[in-house]
Amino acid sequence: MKTFKGLGSVPHGFGPSAVTIGKFDGVHRGHRAVVERLRSIAAADDLRSVVVTFDRNPLALLAPEKCPESLVSVRQKLELLGSTGIDATLLLPFDRALASVPATEFVERVLVDTLGAKAVLVGGDFRYGARGAGDVDLLIALGGAFGFTVEVVDDVRPGDDRRVSSTWIRELLAEGDVRHATELLGHTPTVSGIVVHGAKRGRELGYPTANLSPESEGLIPADGVYAGWLTDAGTRYPAAISVGNNPTFKGVQKQVEAYVLDRELDLYDHVVDVEFVDRLRGMVAFTSIPDLVDTMRDDVDRSRKLLTDPREVPA
Repeated sequence: MKTFKGLGSVPHGFGPSAVTIGKFDGVHRGHRAVVERLRSIAAADDLRSVVVTFDRNPLALLAPEKCPESLVSVRQKLELLGSTGIDATLLLPFDRALASVPATEFVERVLVDTLGAKAVLVGGDFRYGARGAGDVDLLIALGGAFGFTVEVVDDVRPGDDRRVSSTWIRELLAEGDVRHATELLGHTPTVSGIVVHGAKRGRELGYPTANLSPESEGLIPADGVYAGWLTDAGTRYPAAISVGNNPTFKGVQKQVEAYVLDRELDLYDHVVDVEFVDRLRGMVAFTSIPDLVDTMRDDVDRSRKLLTDPREVPA
């Protein structure tokens, strides 16, 4: 996949193309359904498949107090989009200049002049242009004028009539329900970050952990203990993962720390991915260190069993 950062980085004469536009936060199953249809149209009509997205949620600029946390960082989003098989992503900086572009001018500059769009796919609630003045009806009319078709893609509704959305996935992660979040995402919730030095309490207790820097990427799920995976330099290791401030000890800030099962690795200063497969339990304050160690041992055993047999459901 090619990544173009800003309109100016797209080569002159790029296209013709099939295009979809959106925030693509999480690149979840709903997004993937759009991309799959996009690729199908592009293949049938010999077009380039292109996703247009933004370097931040537009609300971060327009209404910061209403802007939710992103499910993934820009880097993670681009990697996830790259895994879908599209030809290119156009990443637009959402600044005051872009926010003030009228709807018709946005379509002409981005879709027509830059990408040579012949087919455009959007959701039914798609809005664009200054103050969100552009809607699907206007887009269809502009398509007639500029020579592109418009297809409205249906929402993905997995059985309970609620559409797959980034909002729903955030709710699940806030509850620690990473298993359900994985179903909606189509991939495992993942946090990426550099491994930093901690208080080394895990090592003293026999379970050395990789502590992620607070400046990690990706939305961290609710406090608790999870079974999951740690990936370092392309190698994936089973892990038991703790999220929270570890209330057994005073003065511990919220952190993500992963114990790689049955092996000790030197991961300091490595950038790793931590995937959350299932939640084992909530965060607990223990009255004694032996009780804590016994529970950690049980967490490790349950993680090993769950990761060996994904059908296993925590008690």
